[in-house]
Amino acid sequence: MSSSTQPSDIIIGRTFGALFIGVTIAAVLFGLSCVQSFVYFQTHRDPGTTFYKLVVICLWILDALHLAFIVHCVYYYLVSNYANITAPMDVVWSFKLQILFEVLIIQGVHSLYLYRIWIVSQGRSRILPIIVGIVIMSNSGVAIALIWALYQCSMFSELNKIEWATFLTLGTITFADVVIASSLCYLLATSRTEFSSTNSLITRLMVYIINTGCLTSMCSMAAIITCAVMPTNFIFVAIEFLLAKLYVNSYLALLNARYYTEVNTDTNNSDTFHNRHGVYRPELHVRALDDDELQVSRKDLFKHLDDTVHPSRSVKEPALAVTTEMNSFSSV
Repeated sequence: MSSSTQPSDIIIGRTFGALFIGVTIAAVLFGLSCVQSFVYFQTHRDPGTTFYKLVVICLWILDALHLAFIVHCVYYYLVSNYANITAPMDVVWSFKLQILFEVLIIQGVHSLYLYRIWIVSQGRSRILPIIVGIVIMSNSGVAIALIWALYQCSMFSELNKIEWATFLTLGTITFADVVIASSLCYLLATSRTEFSSTNSLITRLMVYIINTGCLTSMCSMAAIITCAVMPTNFIFVAIEFLLAKLYVNSYLALLNARYYTEVNTDTNNSDTFHNRHGVYRPELHVRALDDDELQVSRKDLFKHLDDTVHPSRSVKEPALAVTTEMNSFSSV
């Protein structure tokens, strides 16, 4: 914000109107994260509490609290202090606190990605997770500096003094997204096997990772550009409201990626083949059982999404012959 901004100079549409639109979109994204959480618990009904179940619960709670704080922020300016020309100049406590929760969500998701990279890279070079860890730790230091600088401001006119912290934080977040997405794609690409169906699942996971990484990075870049071009309004703040929601949804989508990719593969299994002609063939029934074992091995390949299992699990050579023969019989 410019230091010369006066209450009478405030354009409601570009300031608190932008915040209202940002909160509305953030509420929609929170609803999407609720759906993602529901899908995860529906597809993981095994008894007991696992690490990733606790992760989903914690992310949902942080996401809900972040939404509550930004809603209170907009309510304070547009409802509680309606027609009060001095209140918009003060920085309400919920505005500062939502920044803290946004940082917690982003750093938490980055740390979860680092944990996944560390698990997947077991037995390989440890340089990659070390590099990613250094990037995330550096990002944490910059985020702490931003929070400290923000809590020193009591009026929006003082925010122009901490623009450097905003640019630096969003820039490091974008860089961390690129490093994490590149690392995960590299690890998945080096885990390819000779089976086309398994490689197809790997490719789909890589697409998930690239798309989610690009989405959060574009949001950060949009906030940087709008802050640099239009520093006297709150459009960049409204975009930042969405950043935490996008991180939660991106991670939950990756947790559910195996479920989404297995929906299509399960429908193309041996049941479709046996029901095609309505003829029972004992030799094909035996091979269908072997194909089920192949599906189990294929699912174990992605078990690192929920467990600490290497993605490069080897599959027995006879399974390749089973797959070839099943494909040849399906064309009869």
